[in-house]
Amino acid sequence: MNYYVIAGEPSGDLHGSNLLKAIKQVDAEAHFRCWGGDLMEAQGGEIIVHYKKIAFMGFVEVIINLRTILKNISFCKEDILKHKPDALILIDYPGFNLRIAKWAKQQGIRVFYYISPTIWAWKENRIKTVKESVERMYVILPFEKKFYGDRGVEVEYYGHPLVDVLKQEQAKIISRPEFLAKYKLSEKRIIALLPGSRAQELKYILPVMMQIIKYFPDYQFVVAATTSLSKSFYEDTTKGYPVTIITNDTYSIMQHSYVGLIKSGTSSIEAALFNLPHVVCYLGNGASFYIAKKLVSVKYVSLVNIILDRLVLTELLQQDFTIPKIVEELKILLTDKKRYEVLDDYKLLLSMLQEENISLKIANSIYKRLTNNAPNN
Repeated sequence: MNYYVIAGEPSGDLHGSNLLKAIKQVDAEAHFRCWGGDLMEAQGGEIIVHYKKIAFMGFVEVIINLRTILKNISFCKEDILKHKPDALILIDYPGFNLRIAKWAKQQGIRVFYYISPTIWAWKENRIKTVKESVERMYVILPFEKKFYGDRGVEVEYYGHPLVDVLKQEQAKIISRPEFLAKYKLSEKRIIALLPGSRAQELKYILPVMMQIIKYFPDYQFVVAATTSLSKSFYEDTTKGYPVTIITNDTYSIMQHSYVGLIKSGTSSIEAALFNLPHVVCYLGNGASFYIAKKLVSVKYVSLVNIILDRLVLTELLQQDFTIPKIVEELKILLTDKKRYEVLDDYKLLLSMLQEENISLKIANSIYKRLTNNAPNN
């Protein structure tokens, strides 16, 4: 069968690649045309648009790039009609994908959605589009099944796909002595700095992170870098600071670090699954943050805190992301008492997310529906 898959961010590329791999196990004739990245391409996806060209985040940033976004939506519709896929699989990226879902349903295209928009946090009216346009929604957070069910929408939940991903990745990670030798690190405990993957975030966050280093002389600092930004970008920002930049080895950094300072997002829950206690942070465009704060109805931004429904990880956002507060919270986290409290909470988190072969279960569900072993509703 022909599958048209749309992912607009690095995490979507990761989970999309695992879903493509799983679909190939149940559908030997599968062909994939994708908006995604290198990981999806490695699984045989024909990449039409790379996510690096469409990853706009924040209200102001979206407005600035609105013309480009509208052109992308128009091109996407034309491309879908031209290739007539048997199924359209949308992965997260709600601002773009929900528009495409509504349009695709009108064209008679079967629509599946993997990783729900955070409609439980804001824009709950989007559930109407899901109900009317999406044949099946596959959610990845334990409370989302009840959230949808309470509003008359049946969804499927098999656990969080990161559990499967990180099990596979942990098996590949080298030992601590090898890690230290590879990156010329000392025996000091490591504080991991994860400033995000978008230039618009890093330009705010990374310079602040650099300024805390001097307060922790007994530790060494590592910045988790990504190839989505040039090496010179990181080098220019960190110049003059005693810090090691490591590119595309974030899971090893998480595995071998003692604590971390991590931008809110997927990396926070990844770090929790790697048992890395950390402080969650965010600093960005002030106008975008102000608008989001007015619209969002959740108590926390970290998924760890949201899933456990309490403040497990400290969140330092926007005006609270200051040198004194960062230093204070990291020092608290470095105490045995706080550190072990967080690690105990991580055990509970894992028990709530624990499943196996999540991508394969979703692939089976989609394929069965496409082959008419489940109703098209």
